[in-house]
Amino acid sequence: MKALYERHVLPHLIDYACGMGAVMKTRAQVVPLAEGEVLEIGIGSGLNLSFYDPARVRRIVGVDPSADMQKLARQRAEQISIPVEMIALELGQIQAEDARFDSIVCTFTLCTIPDAVAALREMRRVLKPGGKLLFSEHGLAPDASVVRWQHRLTPVWKPLAGGCHLNRDIPALLEAGGFTIGQLETSYLKGPRPMTWVYRGWAS
Repeated sequence: MKALYERHVLPHLIDYACGMGAVMKTRAQVVPLAEGEVLEIGIGSGLNLSFYDPARVRRIVGVDPSADMQKLARQRAEQISIPVEMIALELGQIQAEDARFDSIVCTFTLCTIPDAVAALREMRRVLKPGGKLLFSEHGLAPDASVVRWQHRLTPVWKPLAGGCHLNRDIPALLEAGGFTIGQLETSYLKGPRPMTWVYRGWAS
């Protein structure tokens, strides 16, 4: 039953939840800043693909452990003019040479990676010097009452939402992964507060 849920139900639930209006707006603030050869971490169903600027981006390599999610991404990749390569692998094991990518895009993905710091160190390895990690991630809220609910809900939420943690401190994870934050904006999106505190910006 679990395998059926993860293969046939969860991809469509994630695509719906992560494609809602407020979430798409925050994607639209980050993804167009990508340039050159881009690595997208957790490409999922390809919700970011329409936001890439073909005048700035020459190629996108998307990695995601879910081959089922990538079926949806391939359909969206056919609708843009930028070449897209998709690879199904664990997000902490990027199979690329050092300093290959000009930009890395990571949106609503760090919440699900089992060892986020190890994955970020791997991103740092494959990012060119001077390149940017562009991120938009939900995580630990600033309000104590919301944080209490995030800690309570996460153990229940994780198995329903593909391993998603509601309570990760995104800036702390970025710094532990070897990045320096260059720009950071935060806000609540529309919706339940334990799930909608968002960090967006870039790190190098």
